[in-house]
Amino acid sequence: MTSERQAYIYVQLPGTLETVPAALLKVEKLRDGTFVGRFRYGDRYLERKDAISFDPFRLQLGNTVHEFTKLKGIPGAVRDAGPDAWGRRVIEHKLQRSPGDLEEIDYLLSGPQDGAGYLSFGSKLDTRAPKRRYNRTHQLADLVAAAEAIEEGKRVPEQILEQLEPGTSMGGARPKATVEDDNRLWIGKFPEKADRCNLQRIEYATIELARRCGIAACNARLESIGGRDVLMVERFDREHTEGGYLRFGLVSGLTLLDGDENYLDRERWSYPLLADELRRWSEKPDDDRVELFRRIVFNAAVTNNDDHPRNHAVRRTARGWRLAPAYDLVPAPLVSLERRDLAMTIGTYGRTASVYNLVSQCERFGLNAESASKEIASIVATVRIWQDRFRASGVSATDIEHIAPAFLPDCFFFEESPQG
Repeated sequence: MTSERQAYIYVQLPGTLETVPAALLKVEKLRDGTFVGRFRYGDRYLERKDAISFDPFRLQLGNTVHEFTKLKGIPGAVRDAGPDAWGRRVIEHKLQRSPGDLEEIDYLLSGPQDGAGYLSFGSKLDTRAPKRRYNRTHQLADLVAAAEAIEEGKRVPEQILEQLEPGTSMGGARPKATVEDDNRLWIGKFPEKADRCNLQRIEYATIELARRCGIAACNARLESIGGRDVLMVERFDREHTEGGYLRFGLVSGLTLLDGDENYLDRERWSYPLLADELRRWSEKPDDDRVELFRRIVFNAAVTNNDDHPRNHAVRRTARGWRLAPAYDLVPAPLVSLERRDLAMTIGTYGRTASVYNLVSQCERFGLNAESASKEIASIVATVRIWQDRFRASGVSATDIEHIAPAFLPDCFFFEESPQG
């Protein structure tokens, strides 16, 4: 026996507040447990002069039926608009179902209408949905308490669950919610009971450090709630306008790489390959490839090893696709001094986070060895004084001591492979 589920996909057209039905996705579950997704744009949508493709290379405009088997049959550009790991937990809690009882279509249909990018989903052709009322900063205490209740497996009232749905796939497993403040939308990232340190303040300080390194990082600030910090990260896929918010397209690095989420299937998790894709996607590929190189150097220098492909993205504005601001920057205080790895391949020597590997394929990023070395030296000079910057951001002495092993370990400075 096989089963088939479907979802209509809507898009808020770039530069407008108009949302229209654009495509139909059908996902068939085969007898062996695998999935086949079939995606097709609608005829009426294709007749529009302002119709846009969701992915210019794998979902080109036209009446072709596109088939997918990765990501359980969901096209990458579509999956990027679905809920993240935390959002999936909220949906499971809301539906009182375990992950094994839900299929990917369930997560798309049960997710927020205000997901990442400009796509949304429904079971009917009608795109009309209730106008979203956003959370405000004065609700943060209640939202933090509700997130803790979900972590502990306690039931949360339906109206609070609606507020908790995070509205973005860019942000991982930490509890969060979308908050509106001063005509801007923010993702509020909450503390977890299991945290060993104040990760919100550490991430804020790391974002600010990245900015001082010349990296285009997301806007962030801190809100203190009941003596604990909430990290507020501005949503870069939204822009306020009279009457509502414009929505920008957002596609993850995983989709650019045509990769899968499984760590066992990570041969395409590669920075050089991502740089190659930016040459196809980006309106300014030379600038974006150098920016990507800076981010790799920074991740290596601070041991941000949660740099998987979903933690990189491109954003579509009126001018076209560009590398999105850097986000989810958190140092990992590893003990090993002999070797540090990032989540993605860096160069000739795999994922090793050392200078010799950073420069090994620098030409893929539009840099020669000399210019790559200058970029590295500039970032290192700024990262060396990280403790001063973190203290200025209010990170405690205890937390600074805890994360210190993450910064500029000796193995980062190796200029040749131990293998020769």
